[in-house]
Amino acid sequence: MHRLTSEETTLPPATSSRGLGRRLLRSNLLEALTYPHGVDRYVELVRPLLVKGEARAEVTGVRRQTPKSVTLSLSPNENWRGLRAGQFVGLSVEIDGVRETRPYSPAGSQHAAGGTLELTVSTHPEGKVSRHLRDHARPGMIVGLSQADGEFVLPDARHERVLLISGGSGITPVMAMLRTLCDEGYEGEIGFLNYARSRELALYGAELEELQARHERLRVARGFTRGRGQLLTGRFCREHLRAAISEHAGAATFVCGPPALIDSVRAVWAQDGLPEPAVETFTPPPAMTFDTDGAEGTVSFAASGREAANSGLALLEQAEDAGLAPDHGCRMGICNTCSCRKASGAVRNVVTGEVSTGEDELIRICVSVPVGDVSLDL
Repeated sequence: MHRLTSEETTLPPATSSRGLGRRLLRSNLLEALTYPHGVDRYVELVRPLLVKGEARAEVTGVRRQTPKSVTLSLSPNENWRGLRAGQFVGLSVEIDGVRETRPYSPAGSQHAAGGTLELTVSTHPEGKVSRHLRDHARPGMIVGLSQADGEFVLPDARHERVLLISGGSGITPVMAMLRTLCDEGYEGEIGFLNYARSRELALYGAELEELQARHERLRVARGFTRGRGQLLTGRFCREHLRAAISEHAGAATFVCGPPALIDSVRAVWAQDGLPEPAVETFTPPPAMTFDTDGAEGTVSFAASGREAANSGLALLEQAEDAGLAPDHGCRMGICNTCSCRKASGAVRNVVTGEVSTGEDELIRICVSVPVGDVSLDL
């Protein structure tokens, strides 16, 4: 297996002229000269990747593996802090003058040269951002990035066996794990079990076959839920499990895909008395409900000096109703773009039902409603 060298795991050093330019852009003098708008306001007009306060990336490659997906190669700017395989990022694009953000799990190795990213976005009929990227992404396009987040990652201490199970677009985080293990020269056993609706819609088919040919301890099993597959047919079952790995007990197992797949895997693990595998799904949570009749208290937006009676809606909507425009993305508690500091008061998460009373804590205002008086740093 190919092993990384120290040169491959680090970014190339900046030239002296580039370093001087970056130091100049970050100087207090230039910040003072561009007050009140700040340096970034002017820099983004000519070199949007050089902004100092925001992670962004340039699209360097676009390919379409299937009729319903688009794969982007991204080169991030210096504000990007990297990721661990399996984490997700928020990708932002402007559509009709509105900034939209969606979470995606990069599919590339965490050791990719230069910190480059690969995102494979599956399109949906109602997917505003995914359809925009499919139709309009091109080399040279600039997109916004959040820093990587999520606990769905390989442990630092690698197990002797790793089992990666995915369905549909859930292949991307486990593909990142597989590529990362291959880059590290991992010598343990890897089982890779993936489901797609059909061969036509299966992602990374050719690369998986190539990786399996190169790594004798990697076993790839692929199933197609609508039609006959290469090895497997139908949905997850013990027979499919045996096709992917010699023994699933004791294997570090990661599952990403639709809820039905995750529930099926959990059921087998429970029958065998095994600890739950690590799981991830990006299926939107159930519709949120709000108690607007029983709302009490006042919402204070401390930074702007505004106040409003608690309407019982999510704090993001209450802020917008008060004339503010906080950053936001998915509006369903996934991407963290709307995270905001709560100075005081209690809030209830409408997805989990949990009530948080801590002071000076970050909350996601798209899924938080006030329980009485609340003060936000907005």
